[in-house]
Amino acid sequence: MLQRGAVRDRNVHDVIQLAEDGHARAADKQGLLGADADDAGPLSARDKRALALLVALYLLQGIPVGLAFGSIPFLLRAKLSYSQIGIFSLCTYPYSLKLLWSPVVDSVFSPKLGRRKSWIVPIQTIVGLMFWWLGSHVQQMMEVEEPDIKVLTGLFFTLVFFAATQGWALTLLSKENLSYASTAQTIGLNTGYFLSFTVFLAFNSVEFSNKYFRSTPLEYPLVTLSGYLHFWAVAFIVVTGYLAFFQTEDPVKAGDDEDMDLKKVYSIMRDICKLKHVQKFILVHLVTKLGTAANDAATSLKLLEKGLKKEDLALAVLIDFPFQILFGYLAARWSKGDKPLKPWLIAMWTRLAWAVVSMLLISNFPLGDIGMWYFLLVVACTVGSSFSSTVQFVGISAFHTQIADPLIGGTYMTLLNTVSNLGGTWPKYFVLKGIDAFSVAVCHVKDENLDLVVASRECVSDHGKAACAELGGECLTERDGYYYVSALCILAGACVLVAFVQPVARKLQALPAQAWRVKKAERL
Repeated sequence: MLQRGAVRDRNVHDVIQLAEDGHARAADKQGLLGADADDAGPLSARDKRALALLVALYLLQGIPVGLAFGSIPFLLRAKLSYSQIGIFSLCTYPYSLKLLWSPVVDSVFSPKLGRRKSWIVPIQTIVGLMFWWLGSHVQQMMEVEEPDIKVLTGLFFTLVFFAATQGWALTLLSKENLSYASTAQTIGLNTGYFLSFTVFLAFNSVEFSNKYFRSTPLEYPLVTLSGYLHFWAVAFIVVTGYLAFFQTEDPVKAGDDEDMDLKKVYSIMRDICKLKHVQKFILVHLVTKLGTAANDAATSLKLLEKGLKKEDLALAVLIDFPFQILFGYLAARWSKGDKPLKPWLIAMWTRLAWAVVSMLLISNFPLGDIGMWYFLLVVACTVGSSFSSTVQFVGISAFHTQIADPLIGGTYMTLLNTVSNLGGTWPKYFVLKGIDAFSVAVCHVKDENLDLVVASRECVSDHGKAACAELGGECLTERDGYYYVSALCILAGACVLVAFVQPVARKLQALPAQAWRVKKAERL
């Protein structure tokens, strides 16, 4: 329900699948695809250092994820409309479109520097410098009455683009312990996201600082956005310096270049997309999450608009975090067998149900301070929605693993994971634009000599309400577009599930493995 659940579905878990797309293609040739940590050998001192480095690299990758997908939209919400926040959501697209340029990263490199260091050292240096520059300027850019959303979107789009391009696994861990890379991804990415969303939002709240850390009231938060960005800028530069001067990379072996041939990889992608079953499955991915698009994109923002404090939102996400460990285990058990799409479909219906509950929760938001019972309901919706998202993720990932042609499994799975990720990303912009389009808000100015009503879509933001108050008026929402858009999404999602997704998913699940094979793969 809260942004944590949305990001889990669109981002963190899906990014884990995308983070090593190029490495997975190389792993196919080594027989490593599908390796399990239980089959790994004992960790040597070299592998332990490599594993720690991988966790640090993925943690750094998770830092801009938490900012772009979580914290920044919440900070902008006070001054911008939903349409403007929808524009900012475009900066998250590199994670959904990474497949388009990932083969270039795998194929073009300097043999002297190494395949991974040729990219990761300059990229992380750029990200570190961008963090430092943003730390010196973004606070001022966001403190103006109406931030320039196009400039902010461009800056964070560039930051996310570079952050999404990094990745390093095969040349760090030994072959027998390569399966530990997924552990490093999970720990690092989730920790980085957690720090930039939950922890940062809490410590960036003045109310949180005064409530838990100061006996005398403060007028500033314990952690400012500028200070947070500067800290991670230094972290990026330090880790990059270590990589550049102290971390060695195994030289490229004969035959590796052939495995990473740029033209061949794109040719494989084209051949996969020519399969009729894959085309249907891609369409399923693109429309399945329509039903929960409004809930994922706007419910958390609407709660903040209604009066939920940032620190309460952060606490709700914090409570949800440990549940995901248990949920991931249960989802993995349910998704075993030859019908992993069965729990995936069930979870989609439960997500729609939670979207309905979220609408009811918003419509009954209490006046004044929220009570403990209402907060517990928010937590319950957050945990329930996240649970459904986790079941869906594990189920669809299991199905991807089953149908991927083993000769080209890495490319195959990366393509499907990219489309799955895009299916949860592309509706967000249109949902947020739709909320403003359906909303009718007015600034009602009334005194002894004047009774004026002015239509204003900005009456939903703190900035718009303040501008209305300066005129001596009060913002009144005559029609809240959130309910219209959310109801439309839920209805459309249910119809799509019944009429298209369920029957097609069941047919695709029943197909033999041979139906998913690419005929040209044997010659590649």
